[in-house]
Amino acid sequence: MGIFKPTMYKKDVHDVNYSKLKDMGIKCLIFDLDNTLGLLENKKCPLKTKRLIKSLQDDFLVFIVSNNTKRRIKPYLEELGIGGVSMSLKPSTRGLRKIKHDYHLKKKEMVIIGDQIVTDILAGKRFKIMTILVDPLGKKDLKITGLNRFFEAKIIEKYEKRGTFERGKYYE
Repeated sequence: MGIFKPTMYKKDVHDVNYSKLKDMGIKCLIFDLDNTLGLLENKKCPLKTKRLIKSLQDDFLVFIVSNNTKRRIKPYLEELGIGGVSMSLKPSTRGLRKIKHDYHLKKKEMVIIGDQIVTDILAGKRFKIMTILVDPLGKKDLKITGLNRFFEAKIIEKYEKRGTFERGKYYE
């Protein structure tokens, strides 16, 4: 079950202590897109999130790794001036491996931040990098994500019974 437990758990991307990550030696922030940076129906990056990402670019390499299409993530990548990987097939580590290789990073310098345990967190854990789970920004998901949320609920239920994880109890 440890493969599904995030290193950190925060309410949203604005609640993450990025200074602490920098002090820990993190150089690369990899964000999921849908329900992490923006709602599924957002065609462009929300202003508050855009300001956050722009401010992080002074200290970090910033990327989006999404299971969604290139057409979906392209407006975010262009607006934010960052790189990304579409159709990454998380929990596959393909997108993470590409970024590590292309930017000559060490795994200890990377973190993935996302709203899904069975895609974002599992991909990060499989790749052996730091993981940060955030609550989904909205309730609307892609159809396939409904299945992921079903499995996620079962995983969280087991963690809650063990007293090792609970939705809404944030930690670093």
